[in-house]
Amino acid sequence: MILGTIMGTVVSTRKCRNLVGFKLLLVEPFYGEKKNIFVAADTMGAGIGELVLVTTDNTTQFAIDRSAPVDAFVVGIVDAPPQLGK
Repeated sequence: MILGTIMGTVVSTRKCRNLVGFKLLLVEPFYGEKKNIFVAADTMGAGIGELVLVTTDNTTQFAIDRSAPVDAFVVGIVDAPPQLGK
């Protein structure tokens, strides 16, 4: 899983029908290279500025309720940022 911050949304009015119902979000990883922003699908209602847990790659298909061409999916909204070094 990846811990990341929602930076924005992606609007796509024309898309694969299996993507209908997913909100597409731009996620910036909390750790590592900040420039590696990626797109993740969401059904939990995460918003801009929120810290989220994202599952990626093959494990993504276990988190969604139908087959869809998704390789990153928001699986949780974090209540409080992690306390590093404690």
